[in-house]
Amino acid sequence: GQAQDTHAKMPSQMEHAMETLMFTFHKYAGDKNYLTKEDLRLLMDKEFPGFLDNQKDPMAVDKIMKDLDQCRDGRVGFQSFFSLVAGLTIACNDYFVVHMKQKGRK
Repeated sequence: GQAQDTHAKMPSQMEHAMETLMFTFHKYAGDKNYLTKEDLRLLMDKEFPGFLDNQKDPMAVDKIMKDLDQCRDGRVGFQSFFSLVAGLTIACNDYFVVHMKQKGRK
């Protein structure tokens, strides 16, 4: 069995993307396994700099935190973090589709 294991397939792009999400969450959440608002602010600053620039809203992170923190305990778990990334990805995709269509028309 050992010889075959060295030929393990490289992770696909999707697997790599999933791994990146997990690693990113744990990098900011640390041992406590959740994000505080400050953790979230730092994460958004470093990992989604374009998003906060576009928001032009000093309260953007507070609003996001309010949305994500369903239990109102000041904690964002992985599931909530994942929802945020999903929401941002969907928004990016909508934007992408609109712009692709505009390019197509020309």
